[in-house]
Amino acid sequence: MQLDIPYHLENFIDGDFFPPLKNEFLDNINPATGLMVGKIPNSTAEDVEAAVIAAKKAFPDWSSSSSEKRFRILNRIAELIEENLETLTLAETNDNGKPLWLSNQVDIPRASSNFRFFATAAMQFASESHSQQNHSINYTLRQPIGIVGCISPWNLPLYLFTWKIAPALAAGNCVIAKPSEVTPVTAYLLGKICKEAGLPNGVLNILHGDGPSCGEAIVKHPQIKAISFTGSTKAGEKIASIAAPMFKKLSLELGGKNPNIIFADCDWKKMLFNTIRSSFGNQGQICLCGSRILIEASVYEKFKTDFIPWVEKLNNGDPLLETSKQGALVSKVHFEKVLQCIELAKQEGGKILCGGHAVKIEGRCENGYFIAPTVIENLGPNCRTNQEEIFGPVVTLQPFNTIEEALELANATDYGLAATIWTQDISKANLVASKIESGIVWINCWLERDLRTPFGGIKNSGVGREGGWEAMKFFTEAKNVCTEY
Repeated sequence: MQLDIPYHLENFIDGDFFPPLKNEFLDNINPATGLMVGKIPNSTAEDVEAAVIAAKKAFPDWSSSSSEKRFRILNRIAELIEENLETLTLAETNDNGKPLWLSNQVDIPRASSNFRFFATAAMQFASESHSQQNHSINYTLRQPIGIVGCISPWNLPLYLFTWKIAPALAAGNCVIAKPSEVTPVTAYLLGKICKEAGLPNGVLNILHGDGPSCGEAIVKHPQIKAISFTGSTKAGEKIASIAAPMFKKLSLELGGKNPNIIFADCDWKKMLFNTIRSSFGNQGQICLCGSRILIEASVYEKFKTDFIPWVEKLNNGDPLLETSKQGALVSKVHFEKVLQCIELAKQEGGKILCGGHAVKIEGRCENGYFIAPTVIENLGPNCRTNQEEIFGPVVTLQPFNTIEEALELANATDYGLAATIWTQDISKANLVASKIESGIVWINCWLERDLRTPFGGIKNSGVGREGGWEAMKFFTEAKNVCTEY
């Protein structure tokens, strides 16, 4: 199939592509060059209404379709993503600014895996039954909710877009989906892929636009019964304030300020390699990145001696080049925000050990949004730099002396998404894991993801869980049926 990208993207509604009803568009900027490369719809409540009408018409047939039919269509979508790997990879990198090799190795393959995983889940999803003292039986029906809204972020555009859409479709729902207006292209191409795969018209509708015009209209629509959102805690608060009084189901995967806890007895080489990854992967624009590195005091100086030279080798460069270890930040607004956060760290007394500045790239990327990987020390746990999510290539270092002090530092924020523990002492690792206020804990690894496991955070990092049966349960309503013998 041919995946062409027009200058003016369109919404995907009822199996076809349409311009926004109010004919309003936003600029689409390539962050590596700073140049406008196209226009995207800024959809409004009128476009949402059109999508809801299409979804409502499609829901009876799709919700009653066999699990095998859903499997075949979703699995075909996975295959078509794989067949169009090169086109999707280039589109993702041009949209997001991340290195091409990263889009090729991680983002697009994971999007395919998401559809394949939940295609199989559609065939295996089952419910419980309970016999009661030989005179009655209770069984649970798991039925699709109806029309659901899926709103995804810009940092892993197709990866996280499909992470929401695939389970919603597998469970028999119809979906109104909004990708980030900053990174819209692969979502547009997904509409083409779904059409080619034979997904019935109206089952998936993809609307482009910003939060106030499009996202809020999705959340407010009374016939959209559930919202799955990944993004900032501030945006999550806004969504919850609208959806909660309407008694909608909510899954909110929000921000993080994740600790990496490094004990002196860890596998040093493995820890260094993975701490580089967890600090600066995707330019630090992953909610799971470890932005607070906590190091046992006895090896604090050794860590700096080994870590800083490695960070300094992470060259910023044209994302299309294989030699570029770091790409561009996603937008000018975010670029300026991260630079402001670095200035704040200096004002708070932070010492910049490396980075801390914008980077000018020669050639086509001379106007791109690049920041050198930045390491900061000499800041306590209560300063804004260690409390607020930066979401960029910026990490802080803090020493600790005891397990108790490590836990106090790790838990010293309002976030609780992920944590990483580095130690060869498995008893100590499990003790620390049990006491960290976090929804996800990795021991001696980072970003190892089994799609069957629950994913999500606590405190200001969100509510609900995604992944595996958790996602299938979220996108269904449980109904108990009791029959007397």
